[in-house]
Amino acid sequence: MQKKGVLGSLFVLFGVALACAGEAVANGSGNTAAAVYFGQTLMASGIGVGIAAGGCGIGMGLVIASSLQGIARQPELQSKLQMNMLIGFALIEAQVLYALFLAIIFLFANPFMGKI
Repeated sequence: MQKKGVLGSLFVLFGVALACAGEAVANGSGNTAAAVYFGQTLMASGIGVGIAAGGCGIGMGLVIASSLQGIARQPELQSKLQMNMLIGFALIEAQVLYALFLAIIFLFANPFMGKI
C-alpha cells in the first residue's frame, strides 16, 4: 500500500474517533473521561485491526509463494501442498478475526468502561 493510502486511512480513523468523542461531550453526557476513552478505544481498535490485516496479507503472500514454488519443483505433491496451504490460510486468517472480535468487544461491550 502506498504511503498516501495509509496516512489517509489514519487521518480518517482519527477524525472519526475525535468526532465520536466530541459528540458524546456535546450531548451533555458530562462524562468527558468516558468520551475520551471511547475515542482512544476507537483509534486503538482501528490501528490494531489494520496491523493484523497487513500482517495477514504478508503472511498469505508468503504462503502462496512457497506453495507455488513447491508445486513447480514437485508437481506430484500438488494435492498435499494445496491442503497444507489451505490449513495455513485458515490459521493466518484466524489471527485477523481474533483482532476484529477484540476490537468489536472493546467498542460495544467494553468491560473496562464501568471503571471510568
